[in-house]
Amino acid sequence: MIFLSKFVLFFIKPLVWVFVLFVIAFFSKQKERQKKLIISGLIVLFVFSNSAIVSKVFNWYEGKYVSYQQYDVGIVLGGFSHYNLKRKTIAFTHNGDRLFQAINLYKTGVIKKILISGGSIEKIAIHKIEANSVARYLKQIGIPDSAILVEDKSRNTIENAANTFKMMTKIMPKAKILVITSAFHLPRAKLIFSKYFGNQVAYYPTDFTGNDANSFGDYIIPNAGALGNWELLFKEWLGLVVDRFRI
Repeated sequence: MIFLSKFVLFFIKPLVWVFVLFVIAFFSKQKERQKKLIISGLIVLFVFSNSAIVSKVFNWYEGKYVSYQQYDVGIVLGGFSHYNLKRKTIAFTHNGDRLFQAINLYKTGVIKKILISGGSIEKIAIHKIEANSVARYLKQIGIPDSAILVEDKSRNTIENAANTFKMMTKIMPKAKILVITSAFHLPRAKLIFSKYFGNQVAYYPTDFTGNDANSFGDYIIPNAGALGNWELLFKEWLGLVVDRFRI
């Protein structure tokens, strides 16, 4: 199963498609077929390295900000940090906005408590349990213990939803909840959390990938970052399809 998932994730990369087309063209003995394959490869490369195109797709797919009331708990989904062994402290990834937005929501009174949901795939590596590292960071910057909740067993979004549901049912069954996660991850989070919480939770998107506006260069100049964004989107769509059958 692990090999299959690695195989699938490898072949959802647009750059792999381009490489395969060029390799087939290189070994093709028919000049006309070779020409078509090279042109196809160049078209695929242009389309998937175009920042404006992928940005518009993200704008269509990602959630949007809406007006928010006050919530008892903001659930921050993990996957935005790791433990830096050199500095022996927490380090944030490009999804770190999940936490920073949660802190802002707490400081402005939108949420009363921050619930960090995120464990570690490596169960024996205690220092790699994300929720615990994040909780320590929150305390270091002045967030009181009374405002921090920790769920440190989850390894994916399904476990985030299942474990936080059990936790909230036990300690705060009538709490108003806001789920905080990256905008690209919001559709999958909604799918999963609605199975456990129903319509009793609201959602707050962070770190939008789509641009508010694109320059002229975005339409004509290839960008390696666009290839990575397509890979991120394809991976998320694949996860969305798989999770529909898993929950």
